[in-house]
Amino acid sequence: MSDKDTVRGRDVTKTYSNEQNIQKLERLVEALREGKAFEIQVDNQRLYIPAGTEFSIEHEQEGPMHELEFQFRWREDG
Repeated sequence: MSDKDTVRGRDVTKTYSNEQNIQKLERLVEALREGKAFEIQVDNQRLYIPAGTEFSIEHEQEGPMHELEFQFRWREDG
């Protein structure tokens, strides 16, 4: 796991086991199919992703290294 705090807030990368990733992805797929909100815990912080949140897939490459990110973007009300 690597953590880095940013001036704007939190920027955390957490590595999980294959089984943990499968469980999280299965819950995410179910929520997307049903058009429901999704809750996930990342490095001890519970996040609430509202239904209809913007979703994108990002690919980055530097030399032989590739990175693929599945991103959700939303704004907290309040």
